[in-house]
Amino acid sequence: MQNRQNSSIEWPTLVLIAVAYGGFFGASFGLYPAVPVFAWVVMVICATLHSSLSHEVLHGHPLRNQWLNEALIFPALGLFIPYLRFKDTHLAHHYDEYLTDPYDDPESNYLDPARWAGLPTLVQFILRINNTLLGRIIVGPMVSLIVFYGSDLKLAIQGNRRIWVSWAMHVPAVGMVGYVLIHWAQVPMWYWVASSYAAMGILKIRTFLEHQAHDKPRGRTVVIEDRGPLALLFLNNNFHAVHHAHPKVAWYELPRMFDRGRDSYLTKNFGYYYKNYGHIFARHLLRAKDPVPHPLRPDPDLRRD
Repeated sequence: MQNRQNSSIEWPTLVLIAVAYGGFFGASFGLYPAVPVFAWVVMVICATLHSSLSHEVLHGHPLRNQWLNEALIFPALGLFIPYLRFKDTHLAHHYDEYLTDPYDDPESNYLDPARWAGLPTLVQFILRINNTLLGRIIVGPMVSLIVFYGSDLKLAIQGNRRIWVSWAMHVPAVGMVGYVLIHWAQVPMWYWVASSYAAMGILKIRTFLEHQAHDKPRGRTVVIEDRGPLALLFLNNNFHAVHHAHPKVAWYELPRMFDRGRDSYLTKNFGYYYKNYGHIFARHLLRAKDPVPHPLRPDPDLRRD
């Protein structure tokens, strides 16, 4: 295995950064005037890849200089989430003992049963839909953004400077891309908004069951042994238990690490495993993986007895 200490440049990641930006702007200039639907699909794929690359960058790839890493992906192909907010929340998520906790894990999709019980029926209905794979793809971005923006607004009002800095840096990151798309390529704003939303929807396939409620932290993180197009688009983050065990390892090393320690990883995560994304679609497209209320937290009705 190539060790980061033995190489200062991770060329596969640099190549994909060039592919993401080249494909996105190539589609907007070259394809949009002739085949706008195909151009949109390419832009969605490239925006999804850019998000996966941002995940690599926040973990210290592809160069040893983190300022350069972040400069490489600074122009935001997706509109909605500032890079620094993604970085902060994701690194907080890597405290494995807090995984899936409704309060301490910023990426958890579970709710405290007490909070769930107090939600309006319509909100509960939407969140149940969101707990199916199809729902997560379609309404999942909207649900996530409402929660995310509400939390950030509250923190900003409370005077959290990091929130203000994150959003201030997001303005030029989005503005650079928007100026090129709208002013030069003549791509309408709604088209970019739609591609950003669709990219978030595709990313929800990856995050749909990355983690489960389990009494042991090491049993909370999945392995999806997929090596197809979605695995490439997600930069092998489907080998998620391997990534959590070795967050500094580059994306292209994760499948080989899993192969060498397959039995160990599947023992450690108590067999939380799926064969591939096709298997996940077949099982969970219209069926929830688990409930919205965290199943290991006390039921509020039981606590009142």
